[in-house]
Amino acid sequence: MELVLTRKYFPKGTNGRLTFNGSIICYTIELPWWNNQRNISCIPEGRYLIAKRHTEERGFHLIVKDVPGRDGILFHPANNALKELEGCIAPVSLLTGPGRGDSSKKACEVLNSHVFSAKHLREDVFLKIISDGKH
Repeated sequence: MELVLTRKYFPKGTNGRLTFNGSIICYTIELPWWNNQRNISCIPEGRYLIAKRHTEERGFHLIVKDVPGRDGILFHPANNALKELEGCIAPVSLLTGPGRGDSSKKACEVLNSHVFSAKHLREDVFLKIISDGKH
């Protein structure tokens, strides 16, 4: 399974559209691009393995593996990238502005159901991050 995250970059946040086989699963918000600096930047474009992980704090959730120079990059709920993210990716149901969205918990549930189903079938899940080409 390969998910495609198509991004638009703005000075106050990065917005994305997450699709599988051309169908939208959800939208995403992230921090602005600051050269992959830990805690203040979104991660670089590229192709990454996504793993299912469990912690006491978050329960079952998704982690993005093998990000150059970074670790602990999660998919988790947030509606304001600048206030709630430190490099992670937040699924949202609706984009409301650069790095801002709405109904993130609902969008996380939708994304998790897609990925957990594939993982249950022992299928690798990849995330391909690309730009929409309009910087």
